[in-house]
Amino acid sequence: MADDDEEPPMAVQIQPGKKNLSVEEPSDSVSVGVTVITGYLGAGKSTLVNYILNGKHGKKIAVILNEFGEEIGVERAMINEGEGGALVEEWVELANGCICCTVKHSLVQALEQLVQRKDRLDHILLETTGLANPAPLASILWLDDQLESEVKLDCIVTVVDAKNLRFQLNERRDSSSFPEAFNQIAFADTIIMNKVDLISQEESDDLEKEIHSINSLASVIRSVRCQVDLSNILDCEAYDSTHVSRLESLLEANKSLTTTDLHDSGVRTLCISEPQPINLDKVRLWLEGILWDKKLEMDIYRCKAVLSIQNSDQLHILQAVKEIYEIVPARKWNEEENRTNKIVFIGHKLDEETLRSGLKDCRP
Repeated sequence: MADDDEEPPMAVQIQPGKKNLSVEEPSDSVSVGVTVITGYLGAGKSTLVNYILNGKHGKKIAVILNEFGEEIGVERAMINEGEGGALVEEWVELANGCICCTVKHSLVQALEQLVQRKDRLDHILLETTGLANPAPLASILWLDDQLESEVKLDCIVTVVDAKNLRFQLNERRDSSSFPEAFNQIAFADTIIMNKVDLISQEESDDLEKEIHSINSLASVIRSVRCQVDLSNILDCEAYDSTHVSRLESLLEANKSLTTTDLHDSGVRTLCISEPQPINLDKVRLWLEGILWDKKLEMDIYRCKAVLSIQNSDQLHILQAVKEIYEIVPARKWNEEENRTNKIVFIGHKLDEETLRSGLKDCRP
């Protein structure tokens, strides 16, 4: 159904007086994971949210249905206040114990309220509307000091409509504006290829290859009415520096990726490597020149890397979403390991030779 994104989740209204948004002592120090769900109108985002909310999974999941655009309420000043300064976000208790709300302004505000609730949450879903670029979300979840220890970005999930995706990728390809579908695929950690029952097996296979040519780091799940194994989209820990093994295997699988494998879509995945240790300060300056100053006129959407830093026995990992990046030590290098720097870029107008020489210049 093309209009299934218009249907709100089935919900049961909370009884008045049961909302307690006062600050509680957290029951433990474990952060709650946030899964961001994005996709075109009609792809099945609401179907996925409903499937999760009504499932018998035994998890207490909060869903934030946002109505924000690109500005997404990073400003704390945009807090809605009711009588006497009371917060007016409306939380609704669902039949299976999950809770749901609509956020019109401040996402930070909604997340703070959630983590302050007395009842402990297992996970938070953030269903985005009209948000092609999740980088502002990443910046909130990575950089907001008050939230940092309470919530963490777990995974970005993009739902695509298998029947219409090729048309969405092709629209405006020849013009200066860039199809939103490319952005949503490029930013994703997991892509749900929904409505595969409406196309043939061969078409599904071709579509999956096209998706991987844009973003080879993402896992692709085929589905009908978004009925997927929740373990594939919850607690993925895609941004967790302590779970470096999956990132290493992704980089290993992508190390042979070259421009010749890819069609001319404009957005693609590129892997480069450097066998010599590199200087951390030089890497930061190089990255900031690419990500912040756009010196090389490349548009980087995502970047992941395993780095071998000079004078350090720690394997470092790099994660970047648009302008937001983080380099952190993950674990000790093993004696027998090949300490090669491997970086994967997903972006538009990627210049392989320039990126290779730039990384090489980061050597001490």
